[in-house]
Amino acid sequence: MEYVDSRTGRHKRKSSIGKQAHFRDLVKHSCDNLRFRYVLSDSWFACAENMQFITEQCGRDFIMAMKENRKVAFSKADKAAGKYISIKNAVPEGCARSVWVEQLDFPILIARQVFKDGDGVTGTLYLACSDLSLLYDEVTAIYKRRWKVEEYHKFIKSNTAFPKSPTRRMTTQKSHFIASIMAYVKMERLKIRCGSNHFALKSKMMVNATKIAWITMHQLANHKLTA
Repeated sequence: MEYVDSRTGRHKRKSSIGKQAHFRDLVKHSCDNLRFRYVLSDSWFACAENMQFITEQCGRDFIMAMKENRKVAFSKADKAAGKYISIKNAVPEGCARSVWVEQLDFPILIARQVFKDGDGVTGTLYLACSDLSLLYDEVTAIYKRRWKVEEYHKFIKSNTAFPKSPTRRMTTQKSHFIASIMAYVKMERLKIRCGSNHFALKSKMMVNATKIAWITMHQLANHKLTA
C-alpha cells in the first residue's frame, strides 16, 4: 500500500496488514496444508492473541520465547486477585512450571533456560508452552529445532545480500529476493557436497574472484603496453 509521508512528502509503501496478522495467516495456511503439532516462534510473535489463535482456532500447541518483562500468576486464584510476579522470579533455572498469564484463559508452561555462547557470555531464555504434559528437557529440545531458521536468516542477510536490494519497483525487488534465495539453495548444496559452511565457501569464492581479477588486470595492462 502506497502512502505519502506527512513529514517528508515522499511516497512510501507499507504492508496492508500487520506482522501479527501475517503470522496468523501463515499459521492458518500451514495448518490447512501440513501436518505438525507445535508452532515455534521468537518473542516477536509471543502475544496473547497469537497464542489463543494457535490453540483455539488451529488446534495446535505452541512454544514461544517470551521477554523477561512479562508477569505471571502461580494459580487461577492469584490471577483473579491480581497477584502477579515477574517471570524472572517465577521459575528457577533448568525447570518448567505451570503459570497463568493475564491475557489468557488457560495455563501455560514457563521454562527458564540459561546458556553460554562461545565467548562465555551468559544468556537467559524464557519459553512459553501450551502443552502442559511436556518436561523441561522436552520443551527446550523441541524449541531448539527452530534454530535452523535463524541460521537461514543470517546467511541470506550476510552472504546473498537479501536486504541490500538497490531496486525501487515491486517487480525488481521480487526478482532480487528470488535470486538471493536461489543463491542460498546453491550454496546449501555446495555445503553438503564440500563439507564446509557457507561463510567458508563465500570466503574461498571471494579469494578466487580477487585472484582472477588481479590476473585479468595485469593481462590488460601488458596488452596495452605491447599494442
